[in-house]
Amino acid sequence: MVRIQKPPPGRLVVSIIYSSIDALADSLRVIEHKFSKVECETIEIPCSSQERYREEMGDNLQRRFFSFEQPVACDTLPMIKATCYKIETMFSDCVRDYYFRTVNIDPGILTPDKLVMASHREYNYRLYLGSGVFAQIELIHSQGQFKRLPWTNLDYCHDEAMDLFYRVRDSFEPTTGQQEPTKLSDIGAIF
Repeated sequence: MVRIQKPPPGRLVVSIIYSSIDALADSLRVIEHKFSKVECETIEIPCSSQERYREEMGDNLQRRFFSFEQPVACDTLPMIKATCYKIETMFSDCVRDYYFRTVNIDPGILTPDKLVMASHREYNYRLYLGSGVFAQIELIHSQGQFKRLPWTNLDYCHDEAMDLFYRVRDSFEPTTGQQEPTKLSDIGAIF
């Protein structure tokens, strides 16, 4: 019989699409306060999803990826996504009960074998985790390299992003995976 076990902790990776460098900096300060300090980051990558977000966020959207120092338990992804959503609304403009975001924050957890990202949008390749949060495997690590899947956003395959993912993956301890993860109770509410 298979023993039920918890997966080892992973590392928090955040993708931020932004229209304003000030909104990026402000939201990143809140994210760092909530989770931990940024460990690695990419330079700006032109966002490949300009059309999807143009009406809400404007033109010339950029994306950056960040990883954070403290490991996180894999089952905290829904709460992390909920927290990131609250941070998005902090930096949004509200017009007639509709929020126009200046930042789009998508968190994920990178483990030695995959990158799983969270979203509030449902698609046939996403699994529902509860609380309005869906998860998708964005990349898998196999035969020494990260591999994209049919639904992987092109920005995640950009050289800058891949370099960050490899650096984070290389930081895992060979046997234990990581140090003690951030616990669900440590995340709590900041609002």
